[in-house]
Amino acid sequence: MASLKDAGAAGWKRWSLAFLGTALALVLLIFGFIAVMDPFGSRLAAGQAARPLMDINQRYMYPQLVRSGAFDAAIFGTSTMRLLDPAVLSKGLDVRMANLAMNAATPWEQVQIAELFARKSATPKAVIWGIDTTWCEPDATEPAKRLTPRPFPPWLYDEARWNDWPKLINLTTLEIAGRLLAYKLGYLPERIRRDGYEVFTPPEETYDLARARFHLFQNYGGTAPDLTPIAPATEVAAKERDGWRFPALDWLDTALAALPRETSKLIVLPPAHLTALPREGSAGWQHYAACKEALRSLAARRGAVIADFAHRSAVTQQDANYWDPLHFRLPIAQRVEADLIAIARGAPVSSDGFVQVSRP
Repeated sequence: MASLKDAGAAGWKRWSLAFLGTALALVLLIFGFIAVMDPFGSRLAAGQAARPLMDINQRYMYPQLVRSGAFDAAIFGTSTMRLLDPAVLSKGLDVRMANLAMNAATPWEQVQIAELFARKSATPKAVIWGIDTTWCEPDATEPAKRLTPRPFPPWLYDEARWNDWPKLINLTTLEIAGRLLAYKLGYLPERIRRDGYEVFTPPEETYDLARARFHLFQNYGGTAPDLTPIAPATEVAAKERDGWRFPALDWLDTALAALPRETSKLIVLPPAHLTALPREGSAGWQHYAACKEALRSLAARRGAVIADFAHRSAVTQQDANYWDPLHFRLPIAQRVEADLIAIARGAPVSSDGFVQVSRP
């Protein structure tokens, strides 16, 4: 009986060791596959081409574009800046530009990629930074506002490479590595162009104004709101006005200060539809105007030009120019590109008041 128990125990031991050995071999195989494919460019150094961008989470994909050293100019911001084509701007501004704007990026997230660009770009020629209304929120710097539900990998933005590898052993990284292999074998296309550009809006030929208006007015019960200016303007108590603070602008100030004086700095307030902006004359509108004034002071201090499209204009009050309150259509993106190139060159801009320019 004892011998049977001993034999059974020995069998379990052999099985357990075999199982553990197989599991360890599998982990090492997976880790080796991920390490070889390096889907996020963790091993990338200046002068090496970035990997094909196979994931739609730009927070993981874009650091390698910066580390490659292939770009001396960059666009920062949220999805409201993502339709600006860096190839067009590169040609117009005589730079090598990447679009590093990220969907729903918080001010903190934008600062992380901007600071990485400032550290890794040997001679940054130009930055274009889209500033949405989130930068004007009084609690924008609170810990709870720094991240979104989208995962953010701070380890891809720091200077320590050794701490990256443990973070890579997960199913998501394995999936992206698999996509990268499929791309190399010719089975999948790149998800995002190698300068960060992607047309993420639906095809223009599918545009439906009725559907766009559904999205534009869904926060107003489905009907067009009254967007005419409030006159006289809502009275705001001096005490309340004196208490307005825009703490995220301090982050912007620090990030711009980290760039060389010679770097061209262009701050853009994207052309959101009027439904996405405070109603003119309201207390919210006056708060936003105060934020813009603080932004102008900051820009003057850092030698930056402001291109303000976020106001009432023939574009921002025309429903047919938008997919939803924040996202304009490709023809509008092309107008913005043309105006930004003209501003940088000191040439005339749109004559219909689409953009208001403030120079230091």
